[in-house]
Amino acid sequence: MFELTGLGGLILLALDIWALISIFSSTAPTGTKVLWTLLVVFLPLVGFLLWIFLGPKGNARTT
Repeated sequence: MFELTGLGGLILLALDIWALISIFSSTAPTGTKVLWTLLVVFLPLVGFLLWIFLGPKGNARTT
């Protein structure tokens, strides 16, 4: 099993927080936001990588 600790864990936490903020600020439907959020929270590394490659592109809300 792959486990991140120390600096690697801190970097992954920062990237996951960035992903969650981006997910919440997107214009994607609520159901999509919930699914991406659950994926990033419960599978931090895999969820983040999937979100980077498969997540919505250019949907950020400008307010």
